Amino acid sequence: MKTKYNIMDLFAGCGGLLDGFLQTEKYNDVASVEWLKPQVNTLRNRLKTRWNVKDADKRVLHFDMQREDELFNGWDNDEVYGSSKGLDHFVNKVKGIDIIIGGPPCQAYSTAGRVRDEKGMKEDYRNYLFEHYLSVVNRYRPKMFVFENVPGMLSAVPDGTPITKLIKDGFESIGYEIIDDIKKYAKINASDFGVPQARKRLIILGIRKELSGNAQELLRHFYEVILPKYESKERVSVKQAIGNLPKYIPILDEESHKKRLAYRVDDTNTNTNIKTTWLEPRYHSLRDMGIFEMLAADLESKECKYTDSKALSKVYEEKVGSKSPIHRYHVLRPDEPSTTIIAHLYKDGNRFIHYESKQKRTITPREAARLQSFEDGFDFLGSRGSVYQMIGNAVPPLLAKMVALAVADLLDEIMKNDR
Repeated sequence: MKTKYNIMDLFAGCGGLLDGFLQTEKYNDVASVEWLKPQVNTLRNRLKTRWNVKDADKRVLHFDMQREDELFNGWDNDEVYGSSKGLDHFVNKVKGIDIIIGGPPCQAYSTAGRVRDEKGMKEDYRNYLFEHYLSVVNRYRPKMFVFENVPGMLSAVPDGTPITKLIKDGFESIGYEIIDDIKKYAKINASDFGVPQARKRLIILGIRKELSGNAQELLRHFYEVILPKYESKERVSVKQAIGNLPKYIPILDEESHKKRLAYRVDDTNTNTNIKTTWLEPRYHSLRDMGIFEMLAADLESKECKYTDSKALSKVYEEKVGSKSPIHRYHVLRPDEPSTTIIAHLYKDGNRFIHYESKQKRTITPREAARLQSFEDGFDFLGSRGSVYQMIGNAVPPLLAKMVALAVADLLDEIMKNDR
């Protein structure tokens, strides 16, 4: 049997990126790091139940990446993070790390985040979390790394220097190269790889310089030849992804709403073969249910009176009684990939209204997970809000799987040439 490549996952979240890599059966998970507890619990549970990782509670480190010395060497009895032997312990048990994967939190780089923040996120510490990613790469010297983030990184300039230049220069200083033209090569759309969602992301592959006489040539080969082999021939629509999940009937009497009861499952349309979790809609008021029905019915009838931002902003002003600089509503188109699933779902789902007007609701956590290409067997542990948040922040596992296959192909070529 062919030896698997050893991987480490940083800023792991609930494990979408790692899950895709493991699905290829070409990689061995050595350790992961994540600081949010619901995400840690979810990833540990997934590793134990799906991938039979018996020591997942130890292998997934619940810790802050910024505390590097403890991260590497271990810590004891921390009030928040408990105890761990540190990353060095797990790396020393294997013959080195072949690939480091992950991406720092994207909020500081996202265009939407910079618009909302009065200082344009320039003072947000998350702008520089990549430096800790770089430190881990420098310590363990993997053959490659996969750095994932939002396209907003391309225009992020928190201190007068583009973040992409800081990242490129940082990795070059420790002996790694990334593609010269990130925008041209590294910006991809998850829908091109079978994910039922239009989700543009940067997939930045880094190569240790000593592995190749011409790293840029290898990187172009990856983006131009290898990765495109794994693109899907057809785009998957919202309806294809979630159409067979349970439907819900709105409850419209005020007494039920006083008890925050807004929906009951439609037994006549429930697919009893689906065994999964997080199927129930969140609570919505009678006012919001009326708005959702109106907007979805507008699309069903093909009148399309509420499809531009001005019309949607006017609906919000008239129905809610306040103004908003951005439109607040969007109905998912059943015959197209979804718009980008975002962590803002934990606050409200108004930009993810179900396409069937009679259901008068936004999408459930499981529907969001389906649109992110999570398997139904992938359970999420935590409150409803934290579950929406971790799903929205995750890398779609299917996209991760396609990237992982392409990376393995390139590594195989490099190892073959070395031999």
